[in-house]
Amino acid sequence: MAETEQSRRRFLQVASIGAAVSLAGASSCPGRVSSSAVRQEGKQRFKLGLASYTLRKFKLNETLAMTKRLGLKYICFKSFHLPLESTPAQIQAVVAKVQEAGLILYGGGVISMKTKEELNRAFDYAKEAGMKVIIGVPAPELLPLVNEKVRQYDIKVAIHNHGPTDKLYPTPASAYERIKDLDKRIGLCNDIGHTMRAGVDPSESAEKFADRLLDVHMKDVSAATAKGDAVEIGRGVIDVPKFLRTLVRINYDGIVSFEYEKDADDPMAGLAESVGYVRGVLAAI
Repeated sequence: MAETEQSRRRFLQVASIGAAVSLAGASSCPGRVSSSAVRQEGKQRFKLGLASYTLRKFKLNETLAMTKRLGLKYICFKSFHLPLESTPAQIQAVVAKVQEAGLILYGGGVISMKTKEELNRAFDYAKEAGMKVIIGVPAPELLPLVNEKVRQYDIKVAIHNHGPTDKLYPTPASAYERIKDLDKRIGLCNDIGHTMRAGVDPSESAEKFADRLLDVHMKDVSAATAKGDAVEIGRGVIDVPKFLRTLVRINYDGIVSFEYEKDADDPMAGLAESVGYVRGVLAAI
């Protein structure tokens, strides 16, 4: 335990530089942010992004601007920023804004799919928006239909685990058992905060189910129990350096999306600290 805490303190020193860059934003020091991102991300195959649930209290234009300010390029939209019931024209208008901002809308979610109608709508929505992956929670009895849809649309579905209170998919393992014989485009979104709250080491989980890891929700929590609360990355109980090293080792090539759930009304400081911490860790490893 002492070794882990010492490691975290060492990484925090490096991460503080990354946090400062994240807060400064691309507009204030574009050369530094760009070259740093290239150097750091060149050490791993995955990219850093944002799950827009983080900015659920902010409108679309604000969300895009804040994402850019953090130097993140990839974004996954929750329905707050692109409603599921949007018409094709409305979806295209939002996609155009994302592109104008210089961002990539890579996915949508978390999307609940309790009925065939909801499942069909999710795939049509994702296709219209050009999304590569749906971060979803499909009802288990609908998985055969999900299997058909991923083949028809060539859109991945990453099943999101929601921790110890989730009756369907509390852990990545619980989802894996249901999908292991299905099309490999059906995989996992490992929400490492909820994984930890379920008493499972996120690093071990990522490695064990590496063949189906399609997305990551990056966060930290205060305790490895159901009562664990969201905290800034690096301040909680998750061994983040170990997790990131695991992703590098298993050659994970998807997106690691920050989902900072704390301070919903004013998340920027904690979110920037979290992004900076992860960039600092990546620079150090």
